[in-house]
Amino acid sequence: MSLMESGEMYLETIYVLSQESSSVRAIDVGEHMGFSKPSVSRAIGLLKDEGLVKKDDDGSLKLTKAGEILAQRIYERHTVLTKLFTDLGVDAETAAEDACRVEHYISDKTFDAIKAHAKDLEKKK
Repeated sequence: MSLMESGEMYLETIYVLSQESSSVRAIDVGEHMGFSKPSVSRAIGLLKDEGLVKKDDDGSLKLTKAGEILAQRIYERHTVLTKLFTDLGVDAETAAEDACRVEHYISDKTFDAIKAHAKDLEKKK
């Protein structure tokens, strides 16, 4: 399955918000991302069609198992890359913005190498 960057951003946002609250609604996602209600509704509909998100009877958004696995992968990329960039001396805001761009395009092979290198650097500290 190949999601576009925007779909990955929605999954990551739902994942992050679900770590902070037991109930995530489409309006929460829109506010967090700065997107309009129609944009969020369309994106959530596409993610539901892909089997990555479901909506509970009370309107809460939940990641399916497949959606959670993908969202965790995206979020891990974001956090590892952000830390790497800040360790290189990039300010936190720029590091987070750049990580957000890179996380959607970097190959698994390259990310795994970066993650292993970062882990080795931590051991040496």
